[in-house]
Amino acid sequence: MDFALENVIDIKSELEPIIKLHWEQIALNKDKIKLNPDWNQYKLLEDAGILKLYTVRDGTELVGYFCVVMAMGLHYADHVMAACDVLYVKPDKRAGLTGYKLIAFVEKELKKLNVSVLAINTKVHAPFDKLMERMNYKCTERLYQKYIGK
Repeated sequence: MDFALENVIDIKSELEPIIKLHWEQIALNKDKIKLNPDWNQYKLLEDAGILKLYTVRDGTELVGYFCVVMAMGLHYADHVMAACDVLYVKPDKRAGLTGYKLIAFVEKELKKLNVSVLAINTKVHAPFDKLMERMNYKCTERLYQKYIGK
């Protein structure tokens, strides 16, 4: 497996099918909230240096990604914080510690960018808490969500 920083727009055609697969496996409220990535927003954030897309490939095949959004902490102005936008590895490519290696790669790359804290969210209905704990992440918050649209 090969890990890299890639440009969202450059690999958009490769991302679209894997993002759809991810959405089908994980998303809630699919009947009300359809998958519709805002590629322009991804490009704007990437161009501003706020968004980074790290990928994992098996040969030339894109098999996973970890997209982060970075910013100076609003409460901690002397620290850069990074938050997970999306993190996914195709189910048939998870053997061999692929997810672990992808996260470790991203940590190493973010350290080079002076990131102090990396926050990774997991879905309650599809957790990977054991992996997070094995990598010394701490469960620090709970997120509650409710669909309030029409």
